[in-house]
Amino acid sequence: MRSGVLLAGLVACLAPTAGAQLLPLPDATVHEGRLSFDGHASVGDFTGTTTTVTGALTGAADLAHVSGWVAAPVTTLRTGNDRRDRDLNKSMESAQYPELRFELTQVEPAAGSPDSLPATLLGRLILHGVTREIALPATLAFDDRGVRVRCEFPVNLKDYEIGGLSKMLGILKMHEHVEVHVDLRFAFQTP
Repeated sequence: MRSGVLLAGLVACLAPTAGAQLLPLPDATVHEGRLSFDGHASVGDFTGTTTTVTGALTGAADLAHVSGWVAAPVTTLRTGNDRRDRDLNKSMESAQYPELRFELTQVEPAAGSPDSLPATLLGRLILHGVTREIALPATLAFDDRGVRVRCEFPVNLKDYEIGGLSKMLGILKMHEHVEVHVDLRFAFQTP
């Protein structure tokens, strides 16, 4: 009973509610994650996925001041078609620009419960050597071991100077708009 009360107290301290901010958040690293995108092409839609995701959060006195980064190697993205994977790496110039990266500079939390807190993640998205400021809508879920971060957002590949979207004189074409899906689990570091 006593451990249940302590656990509930810890979660109450860590978890934001409608009127409260997250109290000191410890540093955290990506424990597991999945990054995927939905692409649309003239020959049909497809999904590219990787579970090779790294990253870290630098803790802060409140959630708004947490910073960090997340990255994934371009070469680990798989679409279920070897030829399309080769084309993806060619278009992304993965030898020259080997990773997809997001650098978190600030969190704007909204009102919510500890297991489903809406937030906006502010930072820089770096694709194909191009850096753009971006605001990502996300949902954060806290427990005593860490935080799960989920978000979905659109990306226009042309904004990141990604070419090679047409093959065979335009007969085979990938649309420049993709939808990105991120599902990450960060584990708190123990002092």
